[in-house]
Amino acid sequence: MRGHKRAVGILLLGAVAASGVFIPSHPPQGQAAPPEIYEKLEFFGEVLELVRSNYVEKPDDAALIENAIEGMLAGLDPHSRYLTPDEAEEERAHISGEFGGLGLEVTLEDGVLKVVSVIDNTPAERAGALAGDSIIAVNDEALEGLSLKKAERKLRGPVGASITLTIGRKGAPEPITLTAVRDVVRIDPVVSRIEGDIGWIKIKTFENKHTAQALKDAVANVQGTLGPRLAGYVIDLRNNPGGLLEEAVAVADALLGRGAIVITKGRSTSDTDRARAKHDDITGGKPLVVLINGGSASAAEIVAGALQDHKRAQVIGTRSFGKGSVQTVISLGGKGALILTTARYYTPSGRSIQATGIEPDYVVEPDLPADLKRQLPLLSPLSEASLPRHLSATGSEQDGSLAYVPKEKDKDNQLAAAIALLHGTLPGPIKENRSGQRTSTEVSRER
Repeated sequence: MRGHKRAVGILLLGAVAASGVFIPSHPPQGQAAPPEIYEKLEFFGEVLELVRSNYVEKPDDAALIENAIEGMLAGLDPHSRYLTPDEAEEERAHISGEFGGLGLEVTLEDGVLKVVSVIDNTPAERAGALAGDSIIAVNDEALEGLSLKKAERKLRGPVGASITLTIGRKGAPEPITLTAVRDVVRIDPVVSRIEGDIGWIKIKTFENKHTAQALKDAVANVQGTLGPRLAGYVIDLRNNPGGLLEEAVAVADALLGRGAIVITKGRSTSDTDRARAKHDDITGGKPLVVLINGGSASAAEIVAGALQDHKRAQVIGTRSFGKGSVQTVISLGGKGALILTTARYYTPSGRSIQATGIEPDYVVEPDLPADLKRQLPLLSPLSEASLPRHLSATGSEQDGSLAYVPKEKDKDNQLAAAIALLHGTLPGPIKENRSGQRTSTEVSRER
């Protein structure tokens, strides 16, 4: 299969199609089709002509074919899809880290457009959108019954144009109306700050080609600021929906120094690849703690799984999303592109996290505000296992976890737990859970 691969987390953004990578200039050569395929194609042609000749209004021929292609891919799995030529161009622009839109990560669940996460400092965040919201209507046009792709088209529009979203929110007695103004969304993939003698580095996305370099810059800044006082790093992957496989490998390589990072296996035994660390650990071996939650998906899970398997880092938080498949972007020349699921990925120890997720070493549930605690019995977190037509797990499928992270640092008990663990002072109670890992539900917020 020609072309670069990606480990996309969720079909993405009320602004653009799911993020991608370089699109090769020519489609790959497939296997010869069996004779019965041509009989089916002849049947499809008959149906197409019946529609064109007898439908009550003259249909758009191009739209008929495009819809047929979309339907074919939609029947495979939640992450395979067709891109029109315009969407393929948006795909190229997206990996530069700048695009126009709202800053919403969305998916389709039981025919309802659901918000997976909201990117920081974007129109969607400023308007008040929250992870878990259902988008019922856009500009008073209902989205019910639309495919993910068609719903995304409703969300797109010119930069500077206003858009009204009708939101369903669990616990709210009536739909909520939010108004946002589309803007150019610039994603800084990595942000960092100093927490005493700890470097906190949040990797927000692997969706563009700058993530690994941004991590290296952040580490250098932390080292330059703390010098010999540096005790370790918190690598925050919470609500990171994934992105480019190459960037995930580069980030893990920068933190590991040696060993396998990820194994990808396609349909054929010859389509197996193993990525290995090739460069020195940029932290100099300093202790690492990784934070994950239900919004940590795909490329984020590759990094967390590799660091966990090699015991390079301890993982804190809640179970991750569980997306263990890789997509390849295949060019159709000037006719658009396919995003096609072509492989499953496995952590260095051979674990598949497809529809199971990564279980942290220390399970620390987020400290929810009172209003969300009241809604907790109603909340059903998104996960790969909850998506229709997802690839089956090799073991027992697991539900996801909440993707809540408080805006106020002093209310972030998961971050407090990570810092405490680096200091060797993680408070209890800590007990073994069913998977043999430790669970901490009460964590001090003291710094």
